Amino acid sequence: MGIAEEKVVAVIMVGGPTKGTRFRPLSLNIPKPLFPLAGQPMVHHPISACKRIPNLAQIYLIGFYEERDFALYVSSISNELKVPVRYLKEEKPHGSAGGLYNFRDLIMEDNPSHIFLLNCDVCCSFPLPEMLEAHKRYGGIGTILVVKVSAETADQFGELVADPVTNELLHYTEKPETFVSDRINCGVYIFTPDVFNAIQGVSSQRKDRANLKRVSSFEAMQPDTRNLPSDFVRLDQDILSPLAGKKQLYIYETKDFWEQIKTPGMSLKCSSLYLAQFRYTSPDILAKGDGTKNASIDGDVYIHPSAKIHPSAKIGPNVSISANARIGAGARLISCIILDDVEIKASENAVVIHAIVGWKSSIGKWARVQASLEILVIKASGDYNAKLGVTILGESVTVEDEVVVVSSIVLPHKTLNVGVQDEILL
Repeated sequence: MGIAEEKVVAVIMVGGPTKGTRFRPLSLNIPKPLFPLAGQPMVHHPISACKRIPNLAQIYLIGFYEERDFALYVSSISNELKVPVRYLKEEKPHGSAGGLYNFRDLIMEDNPSHIFLLNCDVCCSFPLPEMLEAHKRYGGIGTILVVKVSAETADQFGELVADPVTNELLHYTEKPETFVSDRINCGVYIFTPDVFNAIQGVSSQRKDRANLKRVSSFEAMQPDTRNLPSDFVRLDQDILSPLAGKKQLYIYETKDFWEQIKTPGMSLKCSSLYLAQFRYTSPDILAKGDGTKNASIDGDVYIHPSAKIHPSAKIGPNVSISANARIGAGARLISCIILDDVEIKASENAVVIHAIVGWKSSIGKWARVQASLEILVIKASGDYNAKLGVTILGESVTVEDEVVVVSSIVLPHKTLNVGVQDEILL
């Protein structure tokens, strides 16, 4: 192969403003892909993983957000990684495969031999160079990252069956009603440019059917007889399922961590997973403290350089503190995300446990912001069920002195002067 043929590009799907509703109130302030996990924007983790791909020519972000939402980040990360990162705005939904096809001319600009496709709301170690090597061994047009999960949770994802010897994808079904397999699709792929022919094939078939099929006016009004637009192509149902068992698709199984980031509670868990990963990949990012000049640090903690932490504060494990936060004397922080410009006032009893504290919020003396005791016990046992009980404060929430907030969600610009538990404060 020539050098030009060896180039690789990466595409990261970042979704759009009509989605992310499950991520409120945090997505009211900031596009979900830019929400910080372990001190870095969510999208930063797959982007920095792409940097490890040999011969990487370009990274594209595709989504429905306005370009201005990503302009500053795209510029800074391009300079930091010395790899061009470009945001491409979709004007209408094309489906997960159709969105890729819609920008095929730009994606193929560098004449890449391989194209990575990643979903932004995935948290994992992104073993991309290893996937590339495996894909070259397999042949075919695509390789899918897969992970083993519990049989009870598998039906929430795309389940698949693969040949245990060759790793060929034999069967794929998206969110099946009956159990198929405990191996699931991780939302991370590598393709050859032949994937565009497969997408074009689906689109052409739809056009042909639309031209040939004549239906009565009654049939045309029925929801189940409406055809999808010819340029709307889903990666799972329209590409993966039909190509399974045809020696076109293969799997690469990760034994490492993997999670989807759908809710704020999951962002807290994923932040802790990335902090733990930093121990091995970027130990210099993690905070160190001795309790004298610096605060006492327990476990994996990220502290932004501009944050001010009193030496008597106790921080960690699994804590991320963002820019210009002020943590007062004696404060105790465990398993939490503290966002920009938060103030936690000096007090021996100011505690934040298993919570996300929104931008410019303030927590008073002797106040507590935490999950329920039941959740803290579950978390301590290692069964980290993030669907339960995390407390979330939106932007500019004030928790006054001595107020206790437990397992609640508080929307922006609220002042709490009495305790709340298991509530959503609109």
